[in-house]
Amino acid sequence: MAVGRFGKPDRSESFGEELLGTILDRADELPPHRVGLVVAETVARLGGRNPQILLQDYGQQRLVPLLAEGLTGGEPLSIDGSDAGRCFLTSLPVELAVEDGVRVHVALLDGGVLAVTLDAVDEEDRRLLRRIAGLVADLLQTKNGHTDLFFRTRRGEPMSVAAEIQWALLPPLAMTMPRVAVAGVLEPAYDVAGDSFDYALNGDTFHLAVIDAMGHGLDAATMATVAIGAYRHARRIGIDLPEIYLFMDRAVAEQFAPDHFVTAQMLELDTTTGHLQWVNAGHPAPVLIRKHRVMGRLDSPTTLPVGFGGAQPQVSSVLLEPGDRVLCFTDGLIEEHESGQEQFGEEQLLDWVNQLEKTDRGVRAVARDLSHTLKRARGEATSDDATLVLVEWRG
Repeated sequence: MAVGRFGKPDRSESFGEELLGTILDRADELPPHRVGLVVAETVARLGGRNPQILLQDYGQQRLVPLLAEGLTGGEPLSIDGSDAGRCFLTSLPVELAVEDGVRVHVALLDGGVLAVTLDAVDEEDRRLLRRIAGLVADLLQTKNGHTDLFFRTRRGEPMSVAAEIQWALLPPLAMTMPRVAVAGVLEPAYDVAGDSFDYALNGDTFHLAVIDAMGHGLDAATMATVAIGAYRHARRIGIDLPEIYLFMDRAVAEQFAPDHFVTAQMLELDTTTGHLQWVNAGHPAPVLIRKHRVMGRLDSPTTLPVGFGGAQPQVSSVLLEPGDRVLCFTDGLIEEHESGQEQFGEEQLLDWVNQLEKTDRGVRAVARDLSHTLKRARGEATSDDATLVLVEWRG
């Protein structure tokens, strides 16, 4: 620690502090459409030019340039096969020699990439760009509730009202922490209705729920909203898994006709020990993946779907090993079929999991590739919602 006169710590402003302070000091009252201008001014002080903020589209196929003052536009980039896409999927910086210097890509951990060109790059540049990207990601997340700009950038095609409701309900699609990582995918991205998921990390406990409301359209989206809202409320008041099911069951039964229901699965993971507990309400069993190989299904006793007044569910448990992954999915992932043909089936699902897990990548990349690969293998058919969530206990 630098020490100034009279033995006090040196509190004079360094270049790095001043640079990051350019963003921090203006963040509270910064209009969303001027985020790009502040980013451009900040990286320009590093000698950077042509800054881009690239946001993941809802279909998780492309990275789309945010069109805002100070930022460079351009065509959307495919996540597969592009340098920006590689940065996005790995969360690691990617540098590319270009005609006028070095194009640097740094991940925005809530779903995008910051790209900027410099004459040359050293370790101090990398450190400052990484910290700038962290601030920009937080800024985008904070301002997202104040504007439609980011939503419009990410929306690659018309979206149904039901899908808008579902996307507004979701937590971030991916989260990576020292002990746990999670990533989810919903298909069809622009017309999803009844599928949803929610998660939270409270202290050492990771909570997850995956649901599938019956039907399609606004009715299914409304039912999913009630189910997730009830789950969050029950989770936040600290009741146990069986009571969470009963709370959700009552909420759905009180709001909808007797023949309406939601299949659900609620899990809790102790991130210090790897102890996983779950209850199943008419949902497909999760799949356990160990050392990049499917170990089998986590079969367990099940109760009736939410809304049908089932018995209090039995809690099942398993002790995970560091690096284990648990795949949760809705039935749309395996029941799709062409007219008169057999269903896609769980065996094909497990075969594809084994193939894609061999690549030894993070959960975000595997979950995305698995969803898109399965969609192609189903002949691009999406007559029902198809959702998957992949959780990794990192130990």
